[in-house]
Amino acid sequence: MVTHASASAREPDGRQGRGTGRRALLGAAVLGAGGAVVGLPGTAAAGGRRGGGYKSLPELTIVAHRGASGYRPEHTLGSYRFGLDMGAHVIEQDLVPTKDGHLVCRHENDITGTTDVADHPEFAGRRTTKVVDGTTLTGWFTEDFTLAELKTLRATERIPGIRPQNTLYDGRWEIPTFEEVLRWAEKESRRRGQEVWLYVETKHPTYFRKLGLGLEEPLAKLLRTYGRHRKNSPVILQSFEPGSMQRLNRLVDNPLVVLLDGPDTRPWDFVESGDPRTVADLVTPKGLRWIASYAQGLGPWLDLVIPRDANGRLTRPTTLVDDAHDAGLVVHPYTMRNENSFLPADHREGTDPAAHGDVFGAFRTYFETGIDGIFTDNPDTGLLAREDFLGT
Repeated sequence: MVTHASASAREPDGRQGRGTGRRALLGAAVLGAGGAVVGLPGTAAAGGRRGGGYKSLPELTIVAHRGASGYRPEHTLGSYRFGLDMGAHVIEQDLVPTKDGHLVCRHENDITGTTDVADHPEFAGRRTTKVVDGTTLTGWFTEDFTLAELKTLRATERIPGIRPQNTLYDGRWEIPTFEEVLRWAEKESRRRGQEVWLYVETKHPTYFRKLGLGLEEPLAKLLRTYGRHRKNSPVILQSFEPGSMQRLNRLVDNPLVVLLDGPDTRPWDFVESGDPRTVADLVTPKGLRWIASYAQGLGPWLDLVIPRDANGRLTRPTTLVDDAHDAGLVVHPYTMRNENSFLPADHREGTDPAAHGDVFGAFRTYFETGIDGIFTDNPDTGLLAREDFLGT
């Protein structure tokens, strides 16, 4: 989940905190206490809380970012399944539309780097240049393909230079539709005897609405068709555009999360509408109260929780987590990854950007801030770090 191309390089952070007691107290106040959660039987339920819906998710919820994307090409049924097998509490999907209005799971509508489209001579003429949320991109885009055409493509690893081992799975899986994911979640819920939780992001909703391919209405229709549109349904909705969450708030009753990029950025719907507020304005107590008027959670870039200095090292945490809790919002920042290239400088080990660093130390630093959950490409690492931190 990243709001636009320039943000794609942004990812984790880490830091030092206020201690387990304060965090557990906040978690209890915000989330409630024990309930059924996703994952392998007998593993994910530990630390769960009662209250129904998102309040039943466990303390320090581990969200499989685009599935177990540290090990499989992202946004494939293989990646989602592996995240679930690892015990992740929630599996994330990003949604973009096809030319004929179907919702498919891709991190971006630009599929140049995540599929084998460049190897299909029949689609060579579809390569084009577009401006998406102010960023100029050249490649192939989902909105220029019908679903039938997209189904002839196969998914590939997005960052092969960092994750060459994942290229073993290039070509194994096709691009899934969100409806296929809903069917998969139903099947897995029955098979495992536990609800499979989904965390669903609308990508570039203003851009697509201007093309006549609005995301919110078909998403709401699918959720209603599969009975996952209610307050206590195991689906959380998210977007970098507050307007998308406000629109969905009128269509379904699912919990909503507003995603936030860097402090100097503006949500793209704000840019289009002339709203002068920046993310820095939204993370003030006043801005958080405004978000809480229609949403239940916040998904901040990790640097909003603990900034980095000029050398990439973690500094002191901000007051964002406490301020969000005071507004009644849960906090699920993004994204933790194992590799040095994504870790804060003080948690890297050696000079190889693809080597794994002090990931457990970074997780602990973020957990100590009182966050309620975290997105990670490596759910197994996140779950072990959670176990270490909670002592369970």
